[in-house]
Amino acid sequence: MSHDSYPMRVMDAAEHGLTLPAAPLRYGSGGKVPARRDGLAKVTGAALYAADRQAEALLHAAFATAPVARGRVVALDTQAALAHPGVVQVYTPANRPPLAQHPDEKRHPFNFRHEALQDDTIRYAGQPIAMVLAETPEAAAEGARLLAPEIAAEPPRVDHDAGTPWQPEMVGFFAPAQAEVGDVARGLAEAEQVVEVEIETPDQFHNAMEPHAILARWEGPEKLLLDTPNQGPVMIAGLVAGYLGLPEGAVEIRTPFIGGGFGSKLMIYGAMILTALAARDLGRPVKTVLSRAQMYGPVGHRAGTRQRLRLGIGSGGRLTALDHEVTALASSFEDFVEPSGHASQHLYAVPNLAMRHSARRVDRGTPVAMRAPGEASGSAALEVAMDVAAEAAGLDPLAFRLSNYAETDPATGRPFSSKALRECYAAGAEAFGWAGRPAARMGRDAEGRLIGWGMGTSQYMCTMYRGEARVKVHADGTASAAIAGVDMGQGAWTILAQCAAEGLSMDPERLRLTSGSSVLPDGAVAGGSGHTATAGMAASEAGRNAVEQLISLATADPASPLFGAGNSGVVARDGRLSRADDPSRGESYSEVLARAGLAEVEGQGVGERVQAHREGYAMFSHGAVFAEVAIDPELAQMRVTRMVGAFACGRILNPRMVQSQLEGGLIWGLSFALHEEAQYDPATGRILNADLAGYHVPAHADIPQLTTLTVAEEDPYVNALGVKGVGEVGITGSAGAIANAIRHATGFTPTRFPIRIEDVLAHL
Repeated sequence: MSHDSYPMRVMDAAEHGLTLPAAPLRYGSGGKVPARRDGLAKVTGAALYAADRQAEALLHAAFATAPVARGRVVALDTQAALAHPGVVQVYTPANRPPLAQHPDEKRHPFNFRHEALQDDTIRYAGQPIAMVLAETPEAAAEGARLLAPEIAAEPPRVDHDAGTPWQPEMVGFFAPAQAEVGDVARGLAEAEQVVEVEIETPDQFHNAMEPHAILARWEGPEKLLLDTPNQGPVMIAGLVAGYLGLPEGAVEIRTPFIGGGFGSKLMIYGAMILTALAARDLGRPVKTVLSRAQMYGPVGHRAGTRQRLRLGIGSGGRLTALDHEVTALASSFEDFVEPSGHASQHLYAVPNLAMRHSARRVDRGTPVAMRAPGEASGSAALEVAMDVAAEAAGLDPLAFRLSNYAETDPATGRPFSSKALRECYAAGAEAFGWAGRPAARMGRDAEGRLIGWGMGTSQYMCTMYRGEARVKVHADGTASAAIAGVDMGQGAWTILAQCAAEGLSMDPERLRLTSGSSVLPDGAVAGGSGHTATAGMAASEAGRNAVEQLISLATADPASPLFGAGNSGVVARDGRLSRADDPSRGESYSEVLARAGLAEVEGQGVGERVQAHREGYAMFSHGAVFAEVAIDPELAQMRVTRMVGAFACGRILNPRMVQSQLEGGLIWGLSFALHEEAQYDPATGRILNADLAGYHVPAHADIPQLTTLTVAEEDPYVNALGVKGVGEVGITGSAGAIANAIRHATGFTPTRFPIRIEDVLAHL
């Protein structure tokens, strides 16, 4: 196999996707469960990622980056870099090839402003300020070091207190910055008790296992092929074409295997544009692989927040008001604001409900979506506040949440399309043993450690976009599906094949899936926990459309045993059509095609939500997380010893994949609670821990006993498949559950994440 080829790559000239064979069916408690289609390639090393790709006459690129967060570049020693053996070219703002669109212009909500060597301004530490091209990666990196930039530095603004105040109109993606239902001031005034909690969360970085990488090659003056991990290949291909002045369809993004994304690979960024520019200018393929340190700044992060929640409590422990105020950090040049306040707007029954967002512009890279944007940070603060309020009301934390259970969406008044949160509370509490929790501290275990139990409620919106898919039934009785779906480790290719096979009413082992390229039907972005709903529904509908064509062929053919039955009188099952009133009369798909003299039929499908359902219902996945912590009373070392999460996420298509996603969410919640934090030097604005040695994420030894349960839930409104997202709901509620367990063990209410040893030690 050539190192330049994808394993199992489809060679159709019209499709540059990746075709994976069906994985064998495994049997579990739920019956047949397809294993991962990409699993064998990954565990054997056959899977090639973007950085693995090679090309003839390949050049390698490396970036020199700004050592300070604010100022301008005065000089670069380009002669020293060019004198290094192997260095071919150095690009700076003085000689960068022109772009058709300025990097600070916005044509699309996902088209963030970014750095593409447009000028000498430094907007954050780690910003690319020059690009070096060389024959080897080592020569490129050394050439970048030899540039030895001379900098005119200015005092950086890197924290809340130094940031410039700014009032956004929108937060996140298209969400209002402020909202109020009822009269919060009156609700607080009428409350028997008012509790107030202030929580600070830090900048957090995606840190996907696979760094960002780009290989750009031109196949003629108006055809660009980009190999790069990306969560929205069709959308991003169009944006890249705009920057380069190319016609629609001139850019193909191939994004087969992706080693994690979490939102950071959803956007376009400067290195992508510059790599394509350099390849066109030099007439050779160019590959750029960002270092781990360069993942901190240019490709996004979760912004730090300061949150203040005030909860009014009336008789019977019922909430009278909830006021959620958020101040989020934003970059000096882009408008994305972490929408943390939205986490409190749809969860608990409160007649007077408000949120307010403001921002501080600082000299940091632009924040972007990071797994459960807004909901992760907002729910962490909300769930701590709910436990404080429960104690003030004299109620068990679970009882308090049940007393404020929302039967309809508090923010809109709409009914929920489905909601099995009560069942999640019950299932999780039983599995955890919550009934044995004392109101006061738990006490100590056999090792003398302080033990605490905490809980949190999980919720995440059911996002859905518009996606397309193509499915074919072939004369030999097999099928194939094509869709620009994105698998960044969540098992999307396995699920999409399942959906297509379900639409076809045939075994997924007989279906090949081609995916991973922007030239295929647009399966929409993989983000917001909406990919399975969108792309999966499109694949299912395409399969149904193909079957409808087969039925039409058979019922119109006098030689068919189905002749005259009509579409409604025919049932499809296991690759075969039969009469609804007489299952013994039927024929296989291949027999229908053979008699019609056709090599195949092709079905088209679209996945999108019914407009009336979108406007008439509130749609969320829900869950309940329970956590146990053990704390050394002398050193204040905190260990999470077990976690239980119970979730209601609509129809479960593949229990194995769902379990993996939910467990990943719980682990990320643990990471949020106890580990993750970017630290900045106030003098320079540089990130002090821009690596996986200083930026802590959980290791295997940090992961406790995890139990994830799924609660049966049918939803006829969320989409035709009845599926809800599972990728992000697990992180919501879990950080708060751990914080509440620490509070139960120590009596200390955390005021910042991650929860630090010194904070707990001061209260023991």
